[in-house]
This record gives sequence, structure tokens and C-alpha cells, in this order.
Amino acid sequence: MILVKPSFEILEIMGTGYGEKGCSSLELIERAGRTCYKSEDLITPGSASEFVKKISKLNHESVLEHSAMTVRFVCDRGVSHELVRHRLCAFSQESTRYCNYKGGVTFVILPWCSIEEGEINFGSHTPEEYSTNSISSREVWIQSMLLAEERYIRLLTYNWTPQQARSVLPNSLKTEVVVTTNFREWRHIFKLRCSSSAHPQMREIMIPLHKKCKEIIPIIFDDITYQE
Repeated sequence: MILVKPSFEILEIMGTGYGEKGCSSLELIERAGRTCYKSEDLITPGSASEFVKKISKLNHESVLEHSAMTVRFVCDRGVSHELVRHRLCAFSQESTRYCNYKGGVTFVILPWCSIEEGEINFGSHTPEEYSTNSISSREVWIQSMLLAEERYIRLLTYNWTPQQARSVLPNSLKTEVVVTTNFREWRHIFKLRCSSSAHPQMREIMIPLHKKCKEIIPIIFDDITYQE
């Protein structure tokens, strides 16, 4: 069994120098947005930032839909179930129907458990000891994941297919999901998933992504605040 921490990787940001008239994300948004007012003649080398600030302040967020970002998330299945509820996104997710984990199952470490990444096997405690109170909650979780892996692999030896054997795998199963959507929807996602009322595992991955986006895409996400 392998234990990993959640992570993200920004794969692509639309409007970052690609195309015939290579431009930044902000410049792309300004170029599209000024079509509404036929004010293209006001475009200058430094006008995009102020234009985007203005339309954001006016809640004219449909213009932000002209640029988009693609992110690959490594998270557990529980988090992915929440992610795919954002219907304005495109999703491509690791399939438990077709992926065969006979070589070992990977699970995502919980943020409230102090557990190191890496490979782990049954230690001094056996599944039969679950009924005792002598082991910590951390050990209970680890043993539960080990047992789920053992049962999954055993079912494969009975000629169950991966899509059949997956029934014993828990929410902590690692999955990878690629998400593409426009900046307006990313703003909605950050507002919802970075909030103090969001699930701790969702906040664990969304808050760092929001901070990264503020670094590499100025203006668009700067006004989104939350309590860490």
C-alpha cells in the first residue's frame, strides 16, 4: 500500500502567449470585453489590469469566461465527488472500472492525521485487533486501508474484474482528475471550496491552488478572501 498527500499541477492557462497574437490572460479578457463597448482603441500596453479590475467591480464576470485554466488534482475519491459537482467544468478522471490496482493500492493521507508518505505494510497489529482499544485512531485508519487493499487484491485472484472488486475500496482511495473551466467558474470554486465551511480535505488542496493562481494570474483572484 502506498500513502500520498494531495497535490495539484496547473497544466495550462489560456491566454499565456499562445496564438497568432500572443497575449496574457488579462489582455485576452480585455480584448474580448472591449468588444461590448467598441472601445478597442483604448487598449494600451498597460490597460488590461485596470480594465479587468473595473469589470470585476461591476460584477460583469461573464467577460472572465474568455480565459480558462486546466488543473490536474491528486486527491481522494471523496474530494473528487465534490469537485465533479461543478457542472460548468470539463472533467477527465482516473477510472476504477478500467485501472487495475493489483500491484498495490494508493490512498490519500488525511490532513488531521500525522502520517508520512510512502509504502506501508501490515505491522505489529493485525485486522483481528480492530475490536481492541489498544491502538490509536491513526493506526485504525492505516489498518483499514491495508485491509481494503488486501480484500481488493484477493477478489482479483477470484477472477473478479477491477470494476467488480472496486466495491471494497474506500473514499480515501487516491484518484487523479483533470479539471478545465473558465476563470469565472474558478472564482466560484475558490469562493466555495476555500471557505471555512468547506471540507478540510477540499480546503487542503484549494487554498494552495488559489494562492498559486494569485501569483501567476494577477487581478483575477485577488479579491477572494477566507479564513485559513
